[in-house]
Amino acid sequence: MTTYEMPAWASRFVLPLLNLLSALVLAGVVIFALGESPTESLMILVTSAYLNPEGLGYTLFYASTFILTGLAVAVALQAGLFNIGGEGQMYIGGLGMGLLILWLDRSLSAWLLIPLAILTSAAFGAAWAYLPGYLQARRGSHIVVTTIMFNFIASSLMNYIIVSHLIPVGQQSTSSREFHTTAWLPRLNEWLPGLGQTPLNISFILALLALLAYSVLIWQTVWGYNVRTLGLNPHAAHYAGISIKKTIIGAMALSGALAGMAAVNSEMGSGHHLGLNFTAGAGFIGIAVALMGRKHPIGMLLSALLFGGLMQGGFDLALEKPNIPPETFVFIQGLIILFCGALENLYAPAVMAFLNRKRRTPMALPKVRT
Repeated sequence: MTTYEMPAWASRFVLPLLNLLSALVLAGVVIFALGESPTESLMILVTSAYLNPEGLGYTLFYASTFILTGLAVAVALQAGLFNIGGEGQMYIGGLGMGLLILWLDRSLSAWLLIPLAILTSAAFGAAWAYLPGYLQARRGSHIVVTTIMFNFIASSLMNYIIVSHLIPVGQQSTSSREFHTTAWLPRLNEWLPGLGQTPLNISFILALLALLAYSVLIWQTVWGYNVRTLGLNPHAAHYAGISIKKTIIGAMALSGALAGMAAVNSEMGSGHHLGLNFTAGAGFIGIAVALMGRKHPIGMLLSALLFGGLMQGGFDLALEKPNIPPETFVFIQGLIILFCGALENLYAPAVMAFLNRKRRTPMALPKVRT
């Protein structure tokens, strides 16, 4: 019996769509069990997240962070590495950026401070991810174990520095002083007033540029070819003369740089201070964005918009439907991660069987009149 490989369009779009629908169906069952209508709840969520201009602004704001954390995971996955330390790398990137701003925000202009702060966030995130990459390449430590450990170390370090050194005298909240306005990112509602008073800022443009750069780097450069070869077959990469160790370290450093840059949106675009828990789980949501988007730029953009919409729409739905607690949307996110991660190939056999049947079906010959 002849078998065929699954086409790219089926792998990149059909399977993620089926996985998403499965997660939403289960979420609908949970909402029904809570005593609410799944269809009405879905309409409220969609309207709040995408059809309402101000709600769309918030969706794009959340998506800006998720795009960058998703890219961080995707770069590592391209090299066959599962970097789940995006949360810690975002923490350290934000810490380095915040310390720089607190030092220079009253002495530098915005034209100098903002680019310097963004580069600093990338550098600190890259340095934090370099260490697990080095341990994997040079010492054989498993990247999953080390990145998990580094998440906890980053959280503890952030807690110590803020609580012990950065909280102003007399302030109760666990955060630094507010940044000077020279460190505030311009907001897009200044050019698009229809979006309303939302925190959407130019970090969304930064995220889109990062998607474009990722596409060019991974598919149009020699380094990207080396990374993809390593991810597909390390033995083939070795025999092709690719430096396995350097590629692993480089991929992890770039991954950490992208995760570190994700802190720009939260600190410079919205909160305007260095505070605890500013990541809000964005590093882990990036895993779902990369897996659901199949490491493809368009797929990750769409999945980031989905998770941004869940975040925004979930807040409004919880207000309109008190029976649906906000934690329900953490559960929905978990379902999406489950189906797009651990169960990503759940429907692959059925899709392949359907496609094989279609390919083997003979075309009907036209009837010839005699």
